[in-house]
Amino acid sequence: MTLSNLMRVLGSSRRDGRNLNHDEAYRAFSAIFSGGESDIAIGAFLTAMRWKGVTIEELVGFAQAARDQARLPCQGMEGVVAVCPPHDGSDRVPPIEVAGCLIAAGAGARVLLITDQGLPPRRGLTSACALQELGAGITWDPTEAEDWICKARFSAIAAPGMLPGLMHLRKVRGELGVRTPLYTVEKLLAPSSAAVVLGAQEGAVLGTAVEVMVGLGHPRGITIQGVEGGVVPNVRRRTRGIELSGSNQIPLTVEPADFGLSQSAEPDLPMYGPPEDGQGSGDNPLLCKAAGDIVRGVLAGVEGAARSSALLSAAVILKASGRVMTLAEGVDAAVTSLDSGEASRVLSLLKDLAK
Repeated sequence: MTLSNLMRVLGSSRRDGRNLNHDEAYRAFSAIFSGGESDIAIGAFLTAMRWKGVTIEELVGFAQAARDQARLPCQGMEGVVAVCPPHDGSDRVPPIEVAGCLIAAGAGARVLLITDQGLPPRRGLTSACALQELGAGITWDPTEAEDWICKARFSAIAAPGMLPGLMHLRKVRGELGVRTPLYTVEKLLAPSSAAVVLGAQEGAVLGTAVEVMVGLGHPRGITIQGVEGGVVPNVRRRTRGIELSGSNQIPLTVEPADFGLSQSAEPDLPMYGPPEDGQGSGDNPLLCKAAGDIVRGVLAGVEGAARSSALLSAAVILKASGRVMTLAEGVDAAVTSLDSGEASRVLSLLKDLAK
């Protein structure tokens, strides 16, 4: 009955309802993940929250409830940066964050990539698709994720591996057909001791995202309005972000021309025709193979938009982790990691661990 009671708090309009406080938000998502609520009640609650608009206090409560029911890897591990792209993927751009994470790991960062595959409403191409094509795969085991980071400085983990309750919500989110607060909460399934790189949609949401980071106790992080709301900066125009460093929130601008990485277009995927009914880009094996090939090309030194994107992505990860002070230093470290073969070595280690 938790969600039914909280729906009464929300009311039927702004005049007869109010926002949830932290405790109420926490109880709502605890109930959702515990499996004690019906699909109808969950769908109604998520829809009400979408149309009302979610506050910082609500998001912190939602995310904390998810974290408290999850098995999060790397809690307390020094130097970890959690990279949190959208879990429903992209329809038109490859998951370049995979290359960015490998490059950053090759430069010395400990990188935990949090991802998933086949999620509605978009069911787009994700990091998981590219990693599987590369032969590295992703793990569903938090203990294994920690082990991979210790041995290779990089691991990618499926969000439901940390929080199995997410699997039971796929039907609900698929039938709703729109993004709800779940879209944000699942990206926040990161250890509070880690730095975070969080993708944010266009619009006035950067401040909200960084305040949620603060509310969840992260010591460092960057929230960035990357391509399609992801963590990869644009290469044909500047990208806005905010850096969290201790108690300080610092505006961040990523201007590709400043680093000689400007391109006329973003990296894109080949066209294989429209997806079949009920399918997304992530269901297309040709697109998954193309994503893996693009990452291989970056690691092999192929020039172009994908390389520029990967270097900027790695620079952001390195800056968020605290390993570099400036983006320029991050780009230099990323170039060294890529050109020296260290990024490729990380991938080889991962492939051996995933066997």
